[in-house]
Amino acid sequence: MTTTILLLSVDEADNLRHALPAALAQEQADVVVIDNASTDATGDLAREHGAEHLRLERRLSYCAAINAGIAATGGDAVLLLNADCFLAPGFLAAARPRLAEERVGSIAPKLIRTAGPAPEQRLDAIDAAGMVVDRRRKNALVGHGRPSLCYGTPTEVFGADGAAALYRRETLEDCAVEGSVFDDDLELWASDVDLAWRARLLGWRSAYEPEAVAYHVRTYSPSTRAGLSTRDRRMQFRNRYLMMVKNDTPAALARDLHHVAAHELLALGHVLLRERELLGAYADAARLLGPARRRRRELRARSRSRHATVPFCLEARP
Repeated sequence: MTTTILLLSVDEADNLRHALPAALAQEQADVVVIDNASTDATGDLAREHGAEHLRLERRLSYCAAINAGIAATGGDAVLLLNADCFLAPGFLAAARPRLAEERVGSIAPKLIRTAGPAPEQRLDAIDAAGMVVDRRRKNALVGHGRPSLCYGTPTEVFGADGAAALYRRETLEDCAVEGSVFDDDLELWASDVDLAWRARLLGWRSAYEPEAVAYHVRTYSPSTRAGLSTRDRRMQFRNRYLMMVKNDTPAALARDLHHVAAHELLALGHVLLRERELLGAYADAARLLGPARRRRRELRARSRSRHATVPFCLEARP
């Protein structure tokens, strides 16, 4: 199985200086640096280390940049990797065999939190052991903040966090809607969750592999949310609705309606009392409702023909 590592840098040369050698040290992998119109030394580092350099002349959203990278490269498997994520030796050797399991389309590694690229900056805390979407349709990182020795058992999860996620190319191509793997309308936040949800609807599974380890600088977490720009917080808020419109099924929504409705009331109350600037997110979601419904129709037609029975809410256990 040939593997392509798509390593995205957006003016992140300081991190790339460490992430790129760690990626190049993985066995049987081609490394492509997606240079998202960076103005720093990203391109120089790619050339210096002999990695393929895919230069995007205009700054694109995360989704559009990754779509460009997927379309421009080959490989039976694709590892999507952020520049602030540093692979441990043997990462791919541990993760790649899991793709041979029946209907496993993605691998969620064990991400350990770190304050930076140096070994002494690593923290004794899990960053993510996969992702989960709960009955309220809220996504979360599995195990975030737990001791790093937890979550040591391979299992099935809802999906892989976008900081480092290994996919079968077949899965990515199968999940493409209107020719795009990632939904450009989502831009960034929760685009990995949206892809995982779509994959499950089409009958693909995601496996958590604790022996595949990477160290991730988590710049956003619920505790740092207040530091995000209003635009980013609005994008987060609206993207949850777009995901539900595209991916939720009538049966699943009916089953969980009391959870969803309770969350909506609490969310609206919070917005009215604490973050009135997020009221515009409802209008943002309404503006993008037409394309989301159109994509839903394509996805539902394909998923119904497969009679997929992949469980909805899956979370790795400690």
